[in-house]
Amino acid sequence: MLRSQSLKLILVLFLFVFISASARNSMRERNVQIEAATRSLSAFNVFEPETYSHHYGLQLYISNYNKMQSELFTKIQKTEKAKLKLIDKIFTSYKLPGELKYLAIVESEMKSSATSRVGALGVWQLMPSTAMDLGLRVDSTVDERLHLQKSTKAAALYLRDLYRTFNDWSLAIAAYNCGPGPVFKAIKKAGSNNYWDLQQYLPKETRHHVKKLMATQVFFEGKSNLTDYYDGTLASK
Repeated sequence: MLRSQSLKLILVLFLFVFISASARNSMRERNVQIEAATRSLSAFNVFEPETYSHHYGLQLYISNYNKMQSELFTKIQKTEKAKLKLIDKIFTSYKLPGELKYLAIVESEMKSSATSRVGALGVWQLMPSTAMDLGLRVDSTVDERLHLQKSTKAAALYLRDLYRTFNDWSLAIAAYNCGPGPVFKAIKKAGSNNYWDLQQYLPKETRHHVKKLMATQVFFEGKSNLTDYYDGTLASK
């Protein structure tokens, strides 16, 4: 009798441990799924692996561009770590892909004083009207486009809005460069919202802008999705 009760107790304990372990495993599995979904939602679509080998000349462009920019990029790696870290932190708080921090290098070489011929200013090369729409002060006494933290928050808002408009990071980056209007026109002309199908209808500067961002990430992060999947051949178009 006593032995029978002991066996029952052992069985109950075994079932309890088994159920607890299963619950923990299910929780772990659910957490992994949530993390994977989060990564997927914030994935930088312009860097899809097939992009690198399926579009004519892209890998060659990236290689040549990074050779040309090697000295500058190496200098930025050594001197601008704090700025990149700050940008990364702000973008993360806005749930933006970390790769977007390299846009500051493409836009201005991370120079706060950088000015374009059309009046864009600062690390993020914001136009006065865009900057004010995003909450920055721009007047005869103060220009917050020159303030790294404030202008980065404004750029984060703008990039987030552009992504919500186009639901594609490559299109959002293109729109950051040339404005949403030309991107909408390119979508209409191409009959597609796939960046690589419509890029021919975008301004040349904008096409280069997207490729430069891809190249910059490859330089700063080394081996990436692009180089992992590159098969060594050039596409035919």
